Parts: sequence; structure tokens; C-alpha cells
Amino acid sequence: MSPALARRVSTLASRVPVLAGRVQAVIAAGVTEPPTPRPRRLRFRGWDLVFLADTAGALILFAIANSMLGNDNKAHHSPHSVGLIVLASAVLCAPLLLRTRLPLTAWTFSAVAMFWVAAAIPPHSISNSTYVNPGVVVYLLCLYPVALRCKAWVVITTGLVTVFGAAIVDPRSTVTAVFLGAIPIAAGVIVRSRRGSREQLAVVERRHEGERALLEERQRIARELHDVVAHHMSVIAIQAEAAPYKSADPPPELVESFAEIRASALSGLNELRRVLGVLRSDRTDVAPQPGLEDLDELLESARTGGVTVTREISGTPQPLPDGVNLSAYRIVQEALSNAIRHAPGSAVQVKLYYGEAALVIEVRNDAGAAAPLKNGEQPTAAGLGNGGGHGIIGMRERATMLGGSLRAGLTPDQEFLVTAALPLSDGAGEEAP
Repeated sequence: MSPALARRVSTLASRVPVLAGRVQAVIAAGVTEPPTPRPRRLRFRGWDLVFLADTAGALILFAIANSMLGNDNKAHHSPHSVGLIVLASAVLCAPLLLRTRLPLTAWTFSAVAMFWVAAAIPPHSISNSTYVNPGVVVYLLCLYPVALRCKAWVVITTGLVTVFGAAIVDPRSTVTAVFLGAIPIAAGVIVRSRRGSREQLAVVERRHEGERALLEERQRIARELHDVVAHHMSVIAIQAEAAPYKSADPPPELVESFAEIRASALSGLNELRRVLGVLRSDRTDVAPQPGLEDLDELLESARTGGVTVTREISGTPQPLPDGVNLSAYRIVQEALSNAIRHAPGSAVQVKLYYGEAALVIEVRNDAGAAAPLKNGEQPTAAGLGNGGGHGIIGMRERATMLGGSLRAGLTPDQEFLVTAALPLSDGAGEEAP
């Protein structure tokens, strides 16, 4: 034998125990889905009712099989020993004890037992029947949990083994084997499908319950804000407008102060309406904190994150409504975060244009020093990313909430551009509840 062939034989011999161990593990584990034997409702005070039923059934079937084989053996002048008859009956019925815990192991045990009994007591040797009927019942009962809990390829394999095994033992029993084997397999597949559908429905119902509870809580908060805060803000605006007329000759400073109070109250009402519109929808992000006055700190923070940021402001800067100010800041913040995550080292341009009717925001970044792609991944735009985040969706929701618009995507120069237009008039929120 050549050294190369000797090495191959040695390698194959070393793999035999590994393969045997894997086959043994598959048979022992049963390749089950799910791994639990059965629902908890079939237990009573710690007792496994299904196992108890299987134990009782195995004992009854053993008694029937032993009686049938014993009578047939005596009728043919006892060609087989009593010990063989008892052993054959026990081997045929014992797999029933394992079918709920290890379905594939039980079926394998039952199939081997059927072949062994057919070899030890040949068909039609002491009776007109090809198989021992209690053994057939046990085999079919073991086939059902395989179809119910094992993977598809295992179920198909057991069906093929059933048909070909019957053809080997007695070709005349092949049609009967196909018919009888199809019953437990079909029943297991149907029950498994129904259980899976019920589990999926339960998951969907739990998710909908959580979403419904969240929406109900938001609506409750919205009602309280509308009934309490909006009422008081309206009273403040009305009183501030009427206050100067209560005096014959009010000082100009007092009239101006009341006008500022009324304007602030009306602005607060508009912002409250926008917040109520978010609370009564399925959107989640309302945190009125910073504004464009904090833009310098935001840009500096982005520079420390690894991108080069430049800023350009055109038009005539003017005071912004609080909602517009906050949303503009958040849109720039999210666009910069996308550039830092998906295009580290890129150059980012932030442009703000103060128009008469709207504030226009542009955030543009190039490909930068984006990380190399893994094998099989498709290239994506810098700033867009290939993850499952909701940054662009959140920016678009903020712009839509204010009555504006937002676009995000690639430019012909393969840059990623975010453009948002936010209306400056307070009327954008008048339609909100």
C-alpha cells in the first residue's frame, strides 16, 4: 500500500468515530422542534399524563402480542421457544415508552424491532398475518410524534423507510404500508401546522396589545394636555389681548409686554398642537431640548467623531418657532450621526438657508474613508448605511409633522445628500388637533 493511500485510509478511519457519534447524537436528540415533549396542560400534579397513558398502552399491547404469538406458536406445535415469544412481544411494544421524550429514537427502535421480529419469526410461519398487529400499532404511534416534532427531512426519511421496509419484508404489504403510514404522518403535519399558526397568532396579539396600550396612554396624555394646558394657554392669550383695553391710557411698555405675552401664548398653543398630533399618532420621538443656537457645539462634536464639517448660512437669520428650531437641530444631528457611522473620515457640508416661508437644510457628505465591504455585500451610499436603523424615517417624520418635506439619497456625484424644508409660519400646525 502506498503512503498516500495509507494516509487516506488512516484519515477515514479517524473520522468513523466522529460520524458515528454524530449519528448517535441525532438519533438520541430526535432532531425535535420544539424540544419540549408536550404542552403543560397534559400534566396533573407533577404527573406526566401522556407518559402514563403510553406506559399503560405498552403493557396492554405487550399482553395482546404475547397472547397472540403464544397461541399461534402452540397451534403450530411450538416451533419457537417461549422466551423468544416473550422477547419479541417486549421488543415490539417497548418503543412506546420513548415516543414522547425521544420521538426519533422510539421510531428507530420500533423499526429495528419490526425487522428483527420478521427475521426471527418469519411472516406466515405461524399465522396468516405478515406482521404482529400490536407491533404495527406501536410503530404507527411512534411515527406520529416524529411527524409532529421532527424536521421535514426526518419525516420524509421515516416515510420512505416505512414503504421500502414493508416492500423488503413482504412486497404484498407495500400498499397497506403506504396507506397506514400516511395516516400518522398527515395527522402530525396538520397538528403541527395548527400549533404553529396558534403560536404566531399569539405573538401577534401580544404585540398588538402592547401597541394598543401605548397608543391609549398617548391619547390619555394628549387629552389631559388639551383639556388642561391648552385651556390655560388660551385664557392667557385672551386676557393678555384684553388687558390693555381695561385702562384708559395704558403705558406703551405695558401694551408691548401684553402683546409679547399673547404672542408667546399663541406660539405655545401651536407647539402644543404639534405635540398632540405626535402623541395621537404612532410616532415616538418628541423631546424638545436643543435648537440651532447650539449648532456650533453639535458641529464640534461631529468633528471629534472623525468627520470634517463645514457650515454655510445664507439668507437672513431670524427667530424660529420652537418646533422648527428643535426639528432642524435634530435633522442636522441625525445626518451627521449617519455620516460618522457609515462614512468615517468623510467631508460633510451643512448649509442653512433662511427663506421668507421656510428654513432649508442641506447636509452633504462624500464617500470618505468608508470601511471595506465584506464578501458578498453590495456597496451602499455613504451616509445611508446598510443597517436596520430608522434615522432617515425619523427625520422625514419630523419634517412632515411641521408640514414640510425631506429627501435623502445619492447625488450624480455619488454623494449622499439630505435636504429638508421646514415651514416658518405658525399656520403649519393649525390643523393639528
